[in-house]
Amino acid sequence: MKFKMQEKQNQLIERISDKHLVVGVDIAQQTHVARAVNYRGIVVGDPLPFENDDDGFARLLDWIKQLKNTKGLDTEIVGMEPTGHYWLNLSGWLYEQNIDVVTVNPHLVKKNKENRDNTQSKSDKKDALVIADMVKNGYYSFIRPTGEAFEKLRVLMSNRDTVVKRFVSAANQINRWVDIIFPEFRQVFKDVKGKGALATLRLFPTPKELRSMEAIDIVNEWRTVMKRQPGIKKAQALIQLAKNSVGNDKAHDAYKLHLKQLLEEFDLATTQLEIIEKEVSEALESITFTDKLLGIKGLTEITLGGILAETGDLSHFAHGNSLLRHAGLHLVEASSGKWKGQIVLSKRGRSRLRRFLYLGTMCLVMNNPEFKEIHAYNVKVKKMKKMKSIMKLVGKFARMIVGIARRNEPYCAEKVHPLTPLAA
Repeated sequence: MKFKMQEKQNQLIERISDKHLVVGVDIAQQTHVARAVNYRGIVVGDPLPFENDDDGFARLLDWIKQLKNTKGLDTEIVGMEPTGHYWLNLSGWLYEQNIDVVTVNPHLVKKNKENRDNTQSKSDKKDALVIADMVKNGYYSFIRPTGEAFEKLRVLMSNRDTVVKRFVSAANQINRWVDIIFPEFRQVFKDVKGKGALATLRLFPTPKELRSMEAIDIVNEWRTVMKRQPGIKKAQALIQLAKNSVGNDKAHDAYKLHLKQLLEEFDLATTQLEIIEKEVSEALESITFTDKLLGIKGLTEITLGGILAETGDLSHFAHGNSLLRHAGLHLVEASSGKWKGQIVLSKRGRSRLRRFLYLGTMCLVMNNPEFKEIHAYNVKVKKMKKMKSIMKLVGKFARMIVGIARRNEPYCAEKVHPLTPLAA
């Protein structure tokens, strides 16, 4: 069955009946603003500024009930922009009150701001009214409540991104430090992040220490921190290179302190990453379809954790194409008459989800026999560019994981439609 976005759009419009009070909320850090319209877009009541606390939320609820009673309306729907993290508390509180809560795309809010008064003016009251109009017209998405495991994954993977940035920053600065103080160091240790290289930087960080040492003394120091240490030849090479080093020999103590702090930051980030990855693995174990998805050869726990952190329960998606729209990976074009524009990815969606879908597909192309075969067929037989083939496989990957999650069935290689083997 093909997924048609127009059918979904029609359903969203049809959900708004003549008995609905449509509320738009402009989100802020401290004071939100609410406006209300009926299903035709006629403004109902006065604007309501309310605080971002329990009393303010109660005022909003009383205001909604009063407008419903005054206008003879039966139900309500509240729309808001997912602005930063400020909207989370309000949306959760309204959901607990059994009120339909939806979100609108901030980009569309900006595009629609002139619909009401044909001016470029912007204010909290106007934005709230624009949001209410967008909900009335069906330009909204329902908030999917996430379970404990998915919420845990969302927090862990967000935290992991922050720690990875610190890890990469520390590693890059250590490399810079080596380039300045002891550039010949890489002739012995190609990877500065390796165990032997890091141990050497901790024990004798600058060429000044190495020049006065014997090779056997260096090996003995290595043995105190490593079970398998570099040999006597590397120690001799280090001493010889240190004696002829062209590195900076000034501000010796300052550079040593700098390196010590960089190594501490690197070690902290490494430890934190290990803890996070362990927690991610435990969170995945509590999700029913995780073992089925991890049965796909080439899909790792971190990649799957990153996808589920952004999507929540994959079984709630109607089709893999809706997952692609959620990520901003659906195709868009600009055409008029005889002129046809280039078809591109919309990129209107979750950037982190796009990243993990792409990385997951790349892992499958490298490690999964079926995906590897399809990619080779696309490139060699159908003469596709490699990136175009990868993006087609991203769509296939999205549809595959949604199907597995919805049916809770194991991965079946035959259903990936392996192609006829390529001619040698």
